[in-house]
Amino acid sequence: MREFAFEVALCAHLESERDAVIARQLGTGLHGNRVMDVVLVDPGPDLAERAAITPERIPAPAIESAVGPGRTRYWKDAFEIHPDRAESVVERAVELGFFERKRRNGRTYVRQTTRYPERWFGELVGIENKPDLGRPGDLETQLRKDVSLGLLDAVILATESHVTRAHLNRIPEEIGVWRFHPDTAEREVVREPEPLSPDEPGIDVLERRPARADVAVVSAAEKHRHRRRIAERAYGKGWRTYDFPGCEAIEAVERSGRDGLPYCEWKGRLVDPARECGPDCAGHDPADPPEFDREGARATGQPWEPDPEGRQRRQSGLDRWG
Repeated sequence: MREFAFEVALCAHLESERDAVIARQLGTGLHGNRVMDVVLVDPGPDLAERAAITPERIPAPAIESAVGPGRTRYWKDAFEIHPDRAESVVERAVELGFFERKRRNGRTYVRQTTRYPERWFGELVGIENKPDLGRPGDLETQLRKDVSLGLLDAVILATESHVTRAHLNRIPEEIGVWRFHPDTAEREVVREPEPLSPDEPGIDVLERRPARADVAVVSAAEKHRHRRRIAERAYGKGWRTYDFPGCEAIEAVERSGRDGLPYCEWKGRLVDPARECGPDCAGHDPADPPEFDREGARATGQPWEPDPEGRQRRQSGLDRWG
């Protein structure tokens, strides 16, 4: 699982050197299925206000609803989505402490416990990992879509391969290029990325055919809304999304000053626990999973608060609404 090992090693390296929220495998296409390998979310001036709400992702419909902190609203009047979906969003927002709920005359009313801080995040940087440029797949098409859409502030290609002039000529000039060595955590900047245009309309390529391409024009407002959704997903998800297996051969190793990478002594390398570990592995030796404080490691390396005081205070008072 070379790409997985490359990806988590790069995340550990970036966590050690950059003050940003880091997450893996996030959708960045508005109408398609584009998934960015790594997304960096730089802090904005209101990050502390966002961190005080909840360590988890706030549902986008809750943020985009007509519910505000000023007064309570009848929950069905506050959403433009199916009532069943809206009801589940309300439940989740209350659970997170973002909404509080009050029942009056047999009807449920909600309001925000605090105003959502729109400026909590700054630039969004996407990283496409392609350790082996000899197997590029549809890399060039993906990167050209990223440039034409301009949803992120910058996009970078990260590889372990030697980068030639021929490689650079096939990659859009707006795309930055890094050469990263996961074993040594050495990173070379081959080319700096050029700024994209997230504040302007963009073109989302839906499908490319031999004689034509189906596209959709995306407004600046749509891009702003989707950028907020990406930032929220990144804040709630992080990059250590794997569980350590119950095997004597697995340890949570440290790279670049940050721990939590799944290293298998039997295989002698980093592994993808979800795909490579378990009873079917010839080196499987049943044992308790290695002890690892996932939240503590993330809180140490990223601007992320696992247990904000404000959330505790709000949740302690929710039951008074019945």
